[in-house]
Parts: sequence; C-alpha cells; structure tokens
Amino acid sequence: MSDEREADMTRLATNEPAWDLEFEENGRLTAPAARDFLDQVIAEGVDDLFLFSHGWGTSKDSARTLYNTMFPMIRDAATGTAGIGRIGFAGIYWPSLWFPPTQATPPPADAATQAENGAVVDLSAGTAALSGTEIAKSLQPGFADPTQQQTVTEIGRLIDQGENAVGSNEPDAHKEERLRQIHQLLTSLVPPSPDGEFEDSGETALLLTTDPKTAYQAAAEAFGSAPPGSATQGIGDWFSHALNGAKDAMRVLSYTVMKARAGDIGRSGLGPLLEALHSRSSLVRVHLIGHSFGARLVSFALSGISSAASSPVASLLLLQGAFSHWSFAQKKDNPFGSAGALNAFADRVHGPLVATFSVFDWAVGVWYPKASFLAQEDAQAKTAGRWGGMGSDGYQAVHPSEDLVMPANGNMNVQFTPGTFYRVNAASVINHVQGEPFSGAHSDIRKIPVAALAAEVAAAHA
Repeated sequence: MSDEREADMTRLATNEPAWDLEFEENGRLTAPAARDFLDQVIAEGVDDLFLFSHGWGTSKDSARTLYNTMFPMIRDAATGTAGIGRIGFAGIYWPSLWFPPTQATPPPADAATQAENGAVVDLSAGTAALSGTEIAKSLQPGFADPTQQQTVTEIGRLIDQGENAVGSNEPDAHKEERLRQIHQLLTSLVPPSPDGEFEDSGETALLLTTDPKTAYQAAAEAFGSAPPGSATQGIGDWFSHALNGAKDAMRVLSYTVMKARAGDIGRSGLGPLLEALHSRSSLVRVHLIGHSFGARLVSFALSGISSAASSPVASLLLLQGAFSHWSFAQKKDNPFGSAGALNAFADRVHGPLVATFSVFDWAVGVWYPKASFLAQEDAQAKTAGRWGGMGSDGYQAVHPSEDLVMPANGNMNVQFTPGTFYRVNAASVINHVQGEPFSGAHSDIRKIPVAALAAEVAAAHA
C-alpha cells in the first residue's frame, strides 16, 4: 500500500481504499472512529468491501504484511469480474496471543495418507524444551490487565521453580502443592464459555480439572512431552512429566483465550459495526475473510448482526479456520445433540459460505484436537471427529453443502450458489511445511489461487 493517508484510510498502489480496524480484546474498536470509517466507506463509493482478519500469534507488523500481500492479489483477481463493483479493503487487527516457537516433531512424509486413514502419529509439540519464563514472557503481552500479566509471569516462575526441584528429595506432598498453585493461577485466566458453544469447549476438561497431577501428566503424553503410557504406568519421574504438562496446559490456555477473544470481538465489535454500515447504505456488500482464529472472529461477527435483513455480508471465506467444524452444524448429525452455536446465523451471509482445509495444516489437523485430549474419553469423539477444526475438513453437518478441490493454479471455475456451504480441499495449494515443524502449512495462504477463490466467492452474492 502507498503511504498516502486520508484520515484513517490508506490506498493501494492502484488507488483502492483500505482501512486498518483495530479492536481491543473486549471488542471495542479503538481506531478509526466508527463514524469516520463508515463515512469514508460511503464517500469512496465502495460496492464490495473485502474485510480480512488475521489469526493466532500475529503481531501488528505481521498482520500488515499479510494484508499488504493479499489485498493486491485479491484486487487483481476481482477487478473486471462480473458481479463486483468498486473495491475497498479493511484489515482487522486484534490482540492474539503469541506462544513461543517450538521445535516440534513434524509428521512423517506419508502423514497425509496416515491422517486420511485415521492413524495416530506419535509426535512431540516440543513444548518441554521451553522454560516457564520463556512461555510467560511470550504470552504476557497478550493480556491487557496488569493482574493477568502478573499471573502469567507467576505461573512461569512456579514451573521453573518446580523444575529446579526435579530429582530432589522434596516430598510428593510439596510437589503436588506446587502443581495446585500453578493450576489455581492458570484456571483464573480461563475465559467463560458462552452458552451454546459446546462444540468449541473441549479444552476446559484440562484447564478446569480438579486433578491437575493426573491431568497434566496426561497432557504431557498428548503433546509428546512425556512417553506414551507414562501417566498410567508410572514411567519416569511423575513430577517432571506433570511440569511439562503444565507447559502444555499454558499452550492450551493460549488456544482457549484466543478462541474466546476472537468470538467476543466478532460478536460485540465487528458484527454491530457491519450492521451500522448496512443501515448507512444497503448497497455496500461485505466479503468476510478470516484465517485461523481470525476465521472464528469473522464467523462470530454474524451473531452480532440482529437479522438477515440488517446484514451487509455477501460472502464468507474461512481460510484454515482454527475453530470447531461443528459451529454451523444443524442438530441432525451433530454429536453434541444440538445445533451449532452459529447455525442460526448462517442466513446473515447472502452468498456462499466457503471453508478451506488441508491435510498439511498440522496446527489445526494435529495439534488443535489435542487441546481437547481429555474429551477423547468420550466414546463418540474419535468416530465423529468431535473436536476437529475447520481447517482439517471444513464445515460438518451442514445443508446444503458441496465438496470442491482447489486447483494448484488458476481459478476454481465454479458457479458458487448463495446459501450453500462449500468444503474446499486446498492441499494442492496450502501445502508448504518447510521450516514450520509445529504448524505445517497452516499459514501458507499467501497464494494467487487463494486470492482467486476470494474473488470468485465474492462474485456469487445474491
């Protein structure tokens, strides 16, 4: 984008307007002023506003780089496309947590085949190599409340203090008290789960457990920080395993906070802003695009719009979404026995609802479900994919729906139908895993075919 500024607006090199929308963790829009943003969108004569939200662990600079890359590509793909008028862009900036990079054990070369066959691949997230202080230092800036920041720091200190006691003659009762203190502090940071969002709350089985000694050892097994069977067979030093599990629990906490925060910002911040835009001009079409937890943010914005008639949303595109694939589910075929939290709000989208998935997305396909590992005790969990994410297989238990495959080059050349859910297998495009042993291709979305998909989906509005 150019450096030319008009109040809170910038412009692409090709003169399309673009806005940075900055939200606090509670959903409050801090910049620009909502009225200024709405005035400028109307004044610019925007017909189609592409609104993009970044995902987890993304700094403001990283988010800007993402938008500076994707907006011009979407512009090139959309310009001249039938059904798309004057284009504008808006990038959302929100406080997502940043967990330190870990040297995870990447899945084997045939992981795609194994995953498709339901095989369990023995992996390690690499969390054990981090100190409690390193994890705390990384997560602390994601909390605005100084008390919460201090709590995160104290958890890290207690973990490191405990590791210094590993191998000592400290009585087990003292070790268990250390775990209790860690868990009490960690539990105090867990956000409340909104009513009706059962399909996205599996992690709370770990975070709210009443038996951290056992649960943390099991967490260490699930994330590969302890040998398989160690929690139940007494293999090795239980306290060392439990401390590693406490580090893994901090990772799970970061998932949980980010998911809840994304939902809150979408529901209470972005949704009402979009409704206000529609009340100003019913001619502006909004195309929501979200990556990772940003996909949850733009999806839950639908629940912040009071009715279908009040919605300007013309299309929804979820890129490797890091939230439950049951979120839009109808009651029938949903293992939770009720409609998904967003099922009643799908009609806020007046065009197609599209979600990409890739077997090379290890963050969502491998590690995301492990955040709910205790829930695997549920007999339905494995067979129903109960704790799976959008980025692993797309929307589940939705109707009408269709399965598509993204070509490695060029457009989809599909006639997208408004009101239809599309699962797009993007493994031929979203597949670059080099240098990303933990997340794999989760963020490999800066591709021309992805931009082309955004344009094609936008052109199919009602």
